[in-house]
Amino acid sequence: MASISYTTQGFILLLAAASLFAVSEAKTIVVGGSEGWRFGFNYTEWVLQNSPFYINDELVFKYDPPSQKNSGYSVYPLPNLWSYISCDYSKAKILAGPNQGAGEGFKVELNQWRPYYFASGDKNGYNCKDGLMKLFAVPLPHWNN
Repeated sequence: MASISYTTQGFILLLAAASLFAVSEAKTIVVGGSEGWRFGFNYTEWVLQNSPFYINDELVFKYDPPSQKNSGYSVYPLPNLWSYISCDYSKAKILAGPNQGAGEGFKVELNQWRPYYFASGDKNGYNCKDGLMKLFAVPLPHWNN
């Protein structure tokens, strides 16, 4: 009976483990789906219906530029859960302004395993507080089995 060397066994084990932990392809996800990023849409419900998100997935914020119908939207990353809950922009820096969501939209890569908090900061937080224009995502590692 032929025996397999320890080196060969180790290599086979390494290949098997690597196939279990191979990173899958990232997805591009339009925030809000066909509704896009707009006032009055429930993004908490949308996240629950469209999660989980995975590391390296890309969120695309698509929204119309300011017009008579809307005062304009934006995308701010909020630094923590409290800022997200209270729509506090005091430590946030704008990612995308009112004209950056048109066409292909504004893309954000979820490149770390951590909570991401986003909100529209226009009208002194009104879009966030009363218009539900906020969402959070915690991307997970995505492994093939």
